[in-house]
Amino acid sequence: MTTTTGDYVLDAGRTRIGFVARHRMATRVRGRFAVFEGDVHLDGADSSARITIRADSIDTGDRRRDAQLRKDFLGTAAYPAITFVSTKISQVSAAAFDVTGDLTIRGATRSVTVPFELTDDIRFTASLTIDRLAWKVNWNAFTTALVDANVVLELDAVVVPYSQPTPS
Repeated sequence: MTTTTGDYVLDAGRTRIGFVARHRMATRVRGRFAVFEGDVHLDGADSSARITIRADSIDTGDRRRDAQLRKDFLGTAAYPAITFVSTKISQVSAAAFDVTGDLTIRGATRSVTVPFELTDDIRFTASLTIDRLAWKVNWNAFTTALVDANVVLELDAVVVPYSQPTPS
């Protein structure tokens, strides 16, 4: 993988996990998740990554829409977390990686491959288009007609070295 090895965590203050959905009436709806955690273990073929997002932290800038997304689309009362757990990390070039893993949304798990780019020593960026209907992220037939099934997931992640807390 890279010459850097070790354990890292997402820097929540400098990381953005977002999405873009095409709405037939309002062109595009952009949003983000405000609460998440994640870690990366870099060690050649034994590298791994994990992200857990609190689904009810969705924020599109519209409280009514956010409430509907939480209740009707994401079902956050029954499915409070969105998770990604890597199963394979492949280095494509000096700064590009394909990270394959299990993405779980609304209790449905599908394997996806996310192309990541290392933009400097601590920043990774990625974009992945998913079919939200494969994860049952929908309210009713009417919203299927109004909101495109394809949603772009965006990640701009900064990682920092993980240090074990000192026992007291």
